[in-house]
Amino acid sequence: MRQELLSLPKGLAEEVSRNLVMVARLIDEDPEQAYAYARIALRLASRVAAVREAAGFAAYATQKYSEALAEFRAAKRMTGSVELWPVMADCERGLGRPERALAMAGEPEVQKLDKAGQVEMRLVAAGARRDMGELDAAIVTLQSPELASNSVQPWTARLRYAYADALLAAGREDEAREWFAKTLEADKDGATDASDRLAEIDGVEFVDAAAIEDDAEPVDLGDEDDEDEDAAEVAAAERAADQTEYYDEDDEEYEPVDTSEADADVDLTDEIVVDEDDEREARDKA
Repeated sequence: MRQELLSLPKGLAEEVSRNLVMVARLIDEDPEQAYAYARIALRLASRVAAVREAAGFAAYATQKYSEALAEFRAAKRMTGSVELWPVMADCERGLGRPERALAMAGEPEVQKLDKAGQVEMRLVAAGARRDMGELDAAIVTLQSPELASNSVQPWTARLRYAYADALLAAGREDEAREWFAKTLEADKDGATDASDRLAEIDGVEFVDAAAIEDDAEPVDLGDEDDEDEDAAEVAAAERAADQTEYYDEDDEEYEPVDTSEADADVDLTDEIVVDEDDEREARDKA
């Protein structure tokens, strides 16, 4: 890219370079903003292949497939390189033309791709097969020496994930689980959601503890004064229970007192009269 920008005046080259840097920085986090920077760079230097390629990827990230395809074709004409062939084929898929993507998978350009490019082309071809409803053919397309290899390459996680996803779509759940697990082994950067797919197969549900706390209704603790009054009433009742003797009428020793009997010794209603002399005598003896 730097060599290409040297063909521009210094000030213009710096301005274009700043916009391309922003495209690279934002394309994953904010594709629309990255696209806006790419359009600025394209307006300033449309004859630079690197600018056309960056504009193509920015359009691709925002699903503007027709525009992306046009930019990729322009970059390919300028450089003569075939490295954009797989993403060009995927643009055909995005435009609803999977047959064209499959045709591109059989073109001589594929043989000129490096190993990473060939794996990418295989992924696109398998996706096109699925677009056409040919699920079994998609599974066969993904079966390759790269898939069977135990070595981990930059493309390994994505290839295994695509294979597992196709197996699951075909109802081959046990095999899909095995390959999602293999994907997880290769996906050290967390580029795929293989762990979530495994959890779904195993029926594991993740609960957001924070959400539960937010949804929980507050507990009504009541008024503190009411609590004090209730406690006092309970204590009073307990004291009354301690001072009261209860009898069981079924108990043989239980004999209720009949206060109406004529031989009652004491009438509890009579007033007791105390003689003052007797009282003094009792105090003196004490």
